[in-house]
Amino acid sequence: MTATSTSSPSREDFAALLEETYGENEAFEGSVIKGIVVAIEKDVAVIDVGLKTEGRVPLKEFQGPGREGALSVGDEVEVYLERIENALGEAVISRDKARREESWIKLEKAFEKQERVEGIIFNQVKGGFTVDLDGAVAFLPRSQVDIRPIRDVTPLMQVPQPFQILKMDRRRGNIVVSRRTVLEESRAEQRHEIVANLEEGQVIDGMVKNITDYGAFVDLGGIDGLLHVTDIAWRRVNHPSEVLTIGQTVRVKIIKINHETHRISLGMKQLLEDPWQGIEAKYPIEARFHGRVTNITDYGAFVELEPGIEGLIHVSEMSWTKKNVHPGKIVATSQEVDVQVLEVDPVKRRISLGLKQTLANPWEVFAEKYPVGSEVEGEVKNKTEFGLFIGLDGDVDGMVHLSDLDWTRPGEQVIDEYKKGDIVKAKVLDVDMEKERISLGIKQLANAPATAATTAAPKTAEEAAAAPGGPDLKKGVVVTCEVTEVKDGGIDVVVSGTDLTSFIKRGELARDRADQRPERFAVGEKVDARITQYDRRTQKVTVSIKALEVAEEKEAIAQYGSADSGASLGDILGAALKARDTDTPAKKAAAKKKDE
Repeated sequence: MTATSTSSPSREDFAALLEETYGENEAFEGSVIKGIVVAIEKDVAVIDVGLKTEGRVPLKEFQGPGREGALSVGDEVEVYLERIENALGEAVISRDKARREESWIKLEKAFEKQERVEGIIFNQVKGGFTVDLDGAVAFLPRSQVDIRPIRDVTPLMQVPQPFQILKMDRRRGNIVVSRRTVLEESRAEQRHEIVANLEEGQVIDGMVKNITDYGAFVDLGGIDGLLHVTDIAWRRVNHPSEVLTIGQTVRVKIIKINHETHRISLGMKQLLEDPWQGIEAKYPIEARFHGRVTNITDYGAFVELEPGIEGLIHVSEMSWTKKNVHPGKIVATSQEVDVQVLEVDPVKRRISLGLKQTLANPWEVFAEKYPVGSEVEGEVKNKTEFGLFIGLDGDVDGMVHLSDLDWTRPGEQVIDEYKKGDIVKAKVLDVDMEKERISLGIKQLANAPATAATTAAPKTAEEAAAAPGGPDLKKGVVVTCEVTEVKDGGIDVVVSGTDLTSFIKRGELARDRADQRPERFAVGEKVDARITQYDRRTQKVTVSIKALEVAEEKEAIAQYGSADSGASLGDILGAALKARDTDTPAKKAAAKKKDE
């Protein structure tokens, strides 16, 4: 019993034996170890990693984008040891995880140093592409594929190329890379070198690379320059595609270089003669030319006079009669028109043109055909608070003011009798061609209530009223008026022998301030006054008692003497008043009543 006990291993010896056999290997789990390919069976490789049993790895894990798939017995490979032994007694190993583990270590170092890494685009996913970074899979957003959006990425797939790591998260297993950043850095270096060899004013050949609405990008051999649409030709170019095509070789002049942003402005028209040189001599003011409408805007139309030379017809210079109308309703694009030069500004490169100036002025034509006093007929086009607008020959309008609608009734009342579309007759009162206005009168078709009958102005109110046909109403004539109403500010009167009314203001009631009191007068009382203003067209008259007294005083001084003769002013006025008061029976009676 004792010998047997001595030869048999104890529990502690058995544990020590296990520790010796497996203890070191347990430290290998979860790490990358080296192994030898001992056999290849169908689609798996049997690998001895120095453990009690071998492990099996699918052959596809040794294949992949940019890697050779051939594997031979005896090759040394690195694998990831997940477990020393599974249920089948085999070691659980993986070539993919080994490669991924190795790649993460390398990628983290490259990310810290901002170094580029090499990878292969091998698949397309939502929002971008997947990239194999030697075992680690990264995401390449679509916006980071190239500097400009590209439609077909096929030529870039399965090709080893450099990438820049933008973001890494090992815990989540996320890697984001960019190909665009690498291209921009390389391009910046290339652009800097190319720009350093270019100069402003240099003439160079380039190829049209892209066309936009505002111009074309021209490849100058590794760097692009912008040929703006306004610098393609001296003439108007609505779109660059009218002149250029992609792939076309063009000769351009470098207008400006920004060495900081590497932006280059190009020009083609600068290689041609400037048509604006000596423009004032070629297009003198008031000269007429033939041109073609190239563009229409809200404020006018542009007309090409020759290639590279355009002028603007402002909307106000397009038609004599069509106001507030869009230019597109008067002319059309590509229409041939005759224009007149109104202004030339060689500094601002502007020419102002007129279209209506090449046509007859309808107001001049109307004035020639219908002189003042002529009778016309037209349609009521509009009614306003101040009169009627009548459509006349030549597509012009004339206006009948409220005061010219009727002799006796107020215009505000008479205008209600008219409506748009009515055909009416009127008399031409005035034509102002400069202001483009025609004044008409309807009441002038009938005789005025008071007409001129004498050519000599009566000296007294009685003589004016008794003149054949009534008083001669003009400035300076003395008339008798009847008071119709007394107000605080003056009196309303009607001129005897007429239907004309007037208002004599307080300040015009007498020469002396003390007598300028409206209450001195009574309704029905007759007073003499002097006409200070009379408008025959509107039949409006203004009279003044003060003006009459001032005029009589001047006449008295002239007739009866002056202060230089030794007579006082009172003596002179007294003699004049005495003579005036005895002129007529009516005045004698008034003077007698005053004395009593």
